[in-house]
Amino acid sequence: MRPLSLVTSWPVSTVAAASIGFDGATDTEGDTTHVFHLASLSKVFTTWAVLIAVEDGSIALDAPVGQPGCTLRHLLSHAGGYPFQGTEPILGPELRRIYSNSGIDIAAAAVARATGIEFGEYLGEAVFEPLGLKSTVLHGSPANGMWSNVDDVARFLNELIRPTLVDSGTAAQATSVQFPALAGRLPGMVVFDPCPWGLGVEIKGGKDPHWMGRTNSPASFGHFGGAGTMMWVDPVARTSMVALTDRQFDDWALTALRVWPEISDAVIAAAS
Repeated sequence: MRPLSLVTSWPVSTVAAASIGFDGATDTEGDTTHVFHLASLSKVFTTWAVLIAVEDGSIALDAPVGQPGCTLRHLLSHAGGYPFQGTEPILGPELRRIYSNSGIDIAAAAVARATGIEFGEYLGEAVFEPLGLKSTVLHGSPANGMWSNVDDVARFLNELIRPTLVDSGTAAQATSVQFPALAGRLPGMVVFDPCPWGLGVEIKGGKDPHWMGRTNSPASFGHFGGAGTMMWVDPVARTSMVALTDRQFDDWALTALRVWPEISDAVIAAAS
């Protein structure tokens, strides 16, 4: 059985998926041109635009942004002390991993101020256009307001695997753990101590149970979204995948947290 055929049994109306090997081998399932709400997968695209602004000298990762002591780096790694929603911090920076839409939006707003370009426009010019993401659009929050299809997300995964828009050193920093001692909770999951996170991407580390596969290496990085979406890259297994659905994660969370690891393990097994 092809690993991606597992998505046909998921309790969703519409689903599409792709696996992309580091050797370029690609498999797909479903209508890869169908546009879905990415939800929090948006954070990774937004972070890539922020990193481009860092590289062009518009802003620095350790520049003060937000509450006293908070930096752009803190915000991108959910260490800024901001709540899931809301602009009033609930803790000081670097005390706990608090998953925050607001922190990502504050980071995007800082880039807009630094560049003098509205963030949606900057994102389009810096990321969407050069990667040929013709079906990817931002409607609202940079933290969760993007819409796209599997074809475009697969192109973006290739960028995460072989960066062309940022230096390889910058990409390596983004996919390395920031503030490694911090504990925190993933949305809909348990508290992990520690709870590793990079810049914009979650890093699997030793988290168990987890939405990635049991055979995903600790170095695997990616994101899942409340719209029932997920993507990851495993640099050890040298493969990646994306699956987009039209059913909110909260509506089938228990099932998603079973079938997402199952298909992830199948993709890794096929790549080995």
